Amino acid sequence: MGVIHNLNNLTPLRKKLRSEMTEPEWRLWYQIRNSLLGYKFRRQHSIGPYIVDFYCPKKKLIIEIDGGQHNEDKNIEQDLERTRYFNNLGIRVFRVWNNDMMQNLEGVIEELIRILNVSE
Repeated sequence: MGVIHNLNNLTPLRKKLRSEMTEPEWRLWYQIRNSLLGYKFRRQHSIGPYIVDFYCPKKKLIIEIDGGQHNEDKNIEQDLERTRYFNNLGIRVFRVWNNDMMQNLEGVIEELIRILNVSE
């Protein structure tokens, strides 16, 4: 299949997104960086034509933090298309709403740990 991770043409956008992470993204990054959950995560990682919020290569797991715009019909279909693309590569997608990150971070982390340990 060739190289699909961190394509050079997406490098400037990935760097920009890393420097402009949202507060919910920062909150999660603080919890998962430096292998704090036992697995390495990459932030603003590109896979094929898409840039994902966080990616764990060892577990083939993507974490996407979604704001309210993801509830709009157009974006729902785009998210489904992205998820199908990743699933076809054998990669799972865990979606979290911004408000869950802000109001229930502990619950999100518990669910993430459960997902990470499912295929141990």
